[in-house]
Amino acid sequence: MSGHTEALTEFAPGLWLAAGPVVDGAMGFRFPTRMAVLSLLDGGLLVWSPVALTPGLRQAVDAIGPVRQIVAPNGLHFMFLGDWADAYPEAAVIVAPGVRGKVPDLRAATEFGAEAPEGWAGAIDHVLIETKIMTEAVLFQRHSGTVLFTDLLQQHRPGWFRGWRGLVARLDGMVGAAPAVPRKFRVALRDRAAARNAVRQILNWRTKRVVMAHGAPVTRDAPAFLARAFRWLRP
Repeated sequence: MSGHTEALTEFAPGLWLAAGPVVDGAMGFRFPTRMAVLSLLDGGLLVWSPVALTPGLRQAVDAIGPVRQIVAPNGLHFMFLGDWADAYPEAAVIVAPGVRGKVPDLRAATEFGAEAPEGWAGAIDHVLIETKIMTEAVLFQRHSGTVLFTDLLQQHRPGWFRGWRGLVARLDGMVGAAPAVPRKFRVALRDRAAARNAVRQILNWRTKRVVMAHGAPVTRDAPAFLARAFRWLRP
């Protein structure tokens, strides 16, 4: 894990981003991280894919509003969840399937299902895409028109992975000319029909922007970008 900035920057109305530390993954792969803070209709905040909690980042978040919800959107992004849950005991913890068993001593958490979590009505939509590697909850903040992906879309910069890892990353689609769904997730889909239905819902959202945990945000022609990124899955 390496150092990181504590800056929280406004990306869209009611949505802020913060860079996290570089974290170690399987087989020596290292990944940059990004979290988002979303405003809710009641004035509270939702923390999405939390990164390392530092005093500076906590101060920046607290200056915006009270943290109401902490979300781990897939089974690979949970490393810092416990720290945030402990720091904000009044906040609801919402996790993707498979997360609870990976975080020792995690307090009571609600697992994503088909129904929207409490407090999301009219503000945030979501769909679940299930693979044999992990299940990801893709979120859409209505008033900013932002779709948030954790790992299902990625674009690491050229040279980020080196040696044989760089070759694997290129073949997997983690590095390329545009953000893409890595091949490992494509072949690991549990139910292609269900995934197509989820993607259909995503494409029907009134998207203006796309945020990814691993890749630069997309701010132009977002609907067309999403259509291209998931063309391989459509009938």
